[in-house]
Amino acid sequence: MTLDLTGRVAVVTGASRGIGYFIARELAAAGAHVIAVARTVGGLEELDDQIKAAGGQATLVPLDLADMAGIDRLGGAIHERWGKLDILVANAGVLGVISPIGHVEAKTFEKVMTINVTSTWRLIRSVDPLLRLSGAGRAIILSSNAAHSARAFWAPYAASKAAVETMMRSWAHETQSLPLRVNAADPGATRTAMRAQAVPGEDPETLPHPSEIAKRIVPLASPELKETGLIFQAKHNRFVAYRQPE
Repeated sequence: MTLDLTGRVAVVTGASRGIGYFIARELAAAGAHVIAVARTVGGLEELDDQIKAAGGQATLVPLDLADMAGIDRLGGAIHERWGKLDILVANAGVLGVISPIGHVEAKTFEKVMTINVTSTWRLIRSVDPLLRLSGAGRAIILSSNAAHSARAFWAPYAASKAAVETMMRSWAHETQSLPLRVNAADPGATRTAMRAQAVPGEDPETLPHPSEIAKRIVPLASPELKETGLIFQAKHNRFVAYRQPE
């Protein structure tokens, strides 16, 4: 069934490249007005060109997610222009370093937590009232299997993703009686710049392209979605949902 998001407004963070870039394109192709958030202006402009060429609409927001006041202003601007928000895709994140935990520099650890955790909380705080004003608000929080595997040398990134999954679940419990549905998506190993940084010896051609992963994530924005508080993982060319123990 074709996803119809006509008339819906969507925020996508980390929209200038990788999975976020293609999620933004897919949402726009389904009819949503995409508010594309990222630091890289050139990447946002390229995204805008692609969306407009396909007949879609986008609003570009060059924003460093370390700018917490900027995140607050984003929610205010959305309220002023649209009066609500229908879809949030919290995709932006940084890897930090792959290193023994005792060798991680404080500034690196703090950056990972700021971008991956604190800015995600601040974004939720900014747009939660707007999503509640939608008749079918949908929030998608990008996560990672690192949150569960606790692999050696991945401590900062793994801890950050465990934190955002827990926030997602708490938010889902708080809103389960509302039309708002809140879930996480674990894309698995994907052909992105972050993956190349994490596993430099890996052949990228063995990994799915981010455009493929985006097509599997975007259905979580459907107004028809019933599930909330779940983590959807990429398994065998499809997304499988599971609920963590309470």
